Amino acid sequence: MPDLDRAKNLEAGAPSAPGKEGNGEDMEQRQLADLLQAIFERSGVDFRDYAYSSLRRRVANCLHMEAVPDLEALRRKVWNDSVALERMIDSLTVHVTSMFRDPEFYRAVREHLVPVWRTYPFLRLWLAGCSSGEEVYSLAILLYEEGLYRRCRLYATDMSDRLLAKAKAGVFPLARMQEYSRAYQEAGGRAAFCDYYTASDDAVIFRAHLRENTVFAAHNLVGDKSFNEFHGIFCRNVMIYFNQHLQNRVHGLFYESLANFGYLGLGRSEALRSTPYANCYETVSVKERLYRKIA
Repeated sequence: MPDLDRAKNLEAGAPSAPGKEGNGEDMEQRQLADLLQAIFERSGVDFRDYAYSSLRRRVANCLHMEAVPDLEALRRKVWNDSVALERMIDSLTVHVTSMFRDPEFYRAVREHLVPVWRTYPFLRLWLAGCSSGEEVYSLAILLYEEGLYRRCRLYATDMSDRLLAKAKAGVFPLARMQEYSRAYQEAGGRAAFCDYYTASDDAVIFRAHLRENTVFAAHNLVGDKSFNEFHGIFCRNVMIYFNQHLQNRVHGLFYESLANFGYLGLGRSEALRSTPYANCYETVSVKERLYRKIA
């Protein structure tokens, strides 16, 4: 089938077939740029500065899913079909997450950040790109066990309304709780993980008190501005999908949003050293990518 062949070529990096308007990699990049521009104009969601290698893999999947032969046909479809547009946005958005992901990160938060946070009368923390909420509940549990959640406002944001609704509901697959329980213990958990949720059939719902001081809100890192001043910002494994220009812009947003001596937490594959803000932070943990704003 033509769409399957086209998807395989796009994912593998093979050039487009010759056509009237041009051929090869340049034509493919122009068509991809036109597609991303159409998504932006129709929805306001901006993927234009996402990393090209990551985008092309996801777009290849969309070609197959939408049963269209090429990028131009896909552009026309998302322009004229709002349901296809929503599917496309969802496919291009990365949702990889889990509870207490990289347990050592949470141990580092307990060791280095919590003692400082105890000195503040009230905390504002931002979890940017919260996806379906697993990391939100991980941080809420940590704060609860450290006696900080009651005097904290945790802002959990994502650009997907669907994922925000899922995060706010706090319902997750029962099948993953054994894995999450091990990660919780490795992260320095101080109770039985099952104390934080109620199981029913094949799902669990997390306790309501873990949501009481959490605000779930739509925010797009690509285009939206700062909305508060924070003592800590966590954005882990999100910017690896951005190109350098967009990474710099988002780091500017975080710098503007952090209070003096506020903390920034990134994913293990992310770093500050290649951004204009590298000298504005001191390193708290090299391995866990924890930084403190000092300038």
